[in-house]
Amino acid sequence: MTEYLIAFNVEWADHTVEEMRERSRAVRALVAEMKAAGVFTFTGGMDLAAPVFSVDASSGTPLFTDGPFAETKEQLGGYYIVEAENLDEAVAIAARIPGARTGSIEVRPVMKMHM
Repeated sequence: MTEYLIAFNVEWADHTVEEMRERSRAVRALVAEMKAAGVFTFTGGMDLAAPVFSVDASSGTPLFTDGPFAETKEQLGGYYIVEAENLDEAVAIAARIPGARTGSIEVRPVMKMHM
């Protein structure tokens, strides 16, 4: 099994409180299903009201920028770490995430760091 990071973007401005509650119910149900299937490792959400800063130290001196990496209306809403046999299985899991209905989902393998 390989661990995959599934990150989802959201644009909250267009959602009602009831839509947000429904999404939370759907997320809890999906996590329960993933736990039962033995593929769930971890999930975390981002504080969408908090300020965002980007740091670039490629020049040798850190440069701090107010805002995300790219200009977009969407924000990184959170992420899941799941175990899957292959990328196809991880993508199938990602497609079931409620955020996939209204935003984009990114799936990538987690690089193992041996230190």
